[in-house]
This record gives sequence, structure tokens and C-alpha cells, in this order.
Amino acid sequence: MRKILIIGIGAGDPDFLTVQAINALNRVDVFFIPDKGEEKAALRHLRNNICDRFIRGRSYRTVEAPIPARRAAGDDYRGTVHDWHEEISRLYERFIMEELGDGKCGGALVWGDPALYDSTLRILDRLQRKGCAFDVEIIPGISAIQVLAARHRIALNTIGRPVLITTGRKLAADFSGDVDSVVVMLDGEQAFKRVQAEGVDIFWGAYLGTPDEILIAGKLSEVSGKIERIRREAREKHGWIMDTYLLRKTGGD
Repeated sequence: MRKILIIGIGAGDPDFLTVQAINALNRVDVFFIPDKGEEKAALRHLRNNICDRFIRGRSYRTVEAPIPARRAAGDDYRGTVHDWHEEISRLYERFIMEELGDGKCGGALVWGDPALYDSTLRILDRLQRKGCAFDVEIIPGISAIQVLAARHRIALNTIGRPVLITTGRKLAADFSGDVDSVVVMLDGEQAFKRVQAEGVDIFWGAYLGTPDEILIAGKLSEVSGKIERIRREAREKHGWIMDTYLLRKTGGD
């Protein structure tokens, strides 16, 4: 039986790898390395550097595959993501069936934690439901959310209160009513600009765990424009950006 290890590698700093993740790296025969083009070459290079740094005393191969861009979602977000996952699943199927011999171990290195806003687990589940035979093991990683809180030296939740994790697409609906702390991921449109800014603090971070890390915190009404400008400049400089942030209603603690 082929085996696939889904290894969480943390949010940008190789030192974020857990002992469990390092041990898992040293079990893999072939790594699947997604290639998202030159704009995100740094992400591909980090995966390769992690293998070079932590794998000792055994041979392994890497297989790079170009990941198709997701088409504009329009009014059918779920349908667009479904089609995109179907395209990527065909790449994983070829990797498993053509590059991974029976009884061998394959590995996928996932940013942050595999269970938090990542599609790899769903894609592999799709393949298994289609009859592709392999076993899966998941190794958790340090997420961008954990790094964000550590860098800003804050707790995610206020005393006795929950914290909600959502996306920029859902922020306006989710940050209402009784919710006072919201972590936002996958926000390409700076949805915080559409939030009633008075009485709200923001803790924002980009390229968390990397040498290019940027942190901004303050009253949303005062730093919203600064974040928008710095985010735009950083994206133009690097060709890509990964950011997340916490919104908190003032006075929670």
C-alpha cells in the first residue's frame, strides 16, 4: 500500500518544524512539490531548503508540478473551487500512481497546518473516493494564526470568550452581533475596510515567520490606510503576499 504523509511545515520559518514533522520528512521517498510560478518561487524554494536541512542519511526524490491558477469565482465560489480542486487532484493522482511505487512513502509539505484553510486533505479524500488506493497520515504544523498571536504578544481570545476564524469573503457577516474577536485569513480584498472601524483594534501580519515579516497593530480607524498601502507595496515588491489578522472589539479584556 502506498502511503502519503501530509506534513505541516509551519508559517515560513524552518525552525517552526516540530520534531514529529522532521521525523516524518525522514520517512518520505518522494516529495510532491507544487509549483505556482515564478511569483511564488520563494515558497517552492523553502520546501526544497527544508528537505535539504532536515533529511539525513537517506535518499529521496522531489517531483515538481505546475499548479493551475484558479479562475475568477464570480457568483459561484464553491463551484469554482470544486473545479480547481478537480484539476489539482489529477496532478496528485499522477504523482501517486506514476511516481510512487507500491509500498513507498510520498510526502506533501503544507504551509502552516494541513487542517486549516488548506485543500490538500480534501483533494486526497476526493481521490480515495474515486478508488485510488493509498493511506494518509497527517502531521500538524504551527499555523500563521499562532505566529500572529506570538509576534504581537497577545492571546487570541478575550477572557471567557470564543474566537472566530473566518475568511475575508465572510468577514462582514461574521464580525457582528456577539462576536468580539475574529481571525481573518485568505483576504485578498482587505475586507477590514468594510468593517465599522470605531471601537475595533487590528493586529495584522504578513510573510509571518520569514525575513520579510511585517507587523502592524492599532486602532482600525487609524491604521487601516497604512496597512492597505504597505500591503500593496509589499505585493508589488515580492509578487505575492500571505497575510492574516485579528480584529477585536475594544474593551474585551
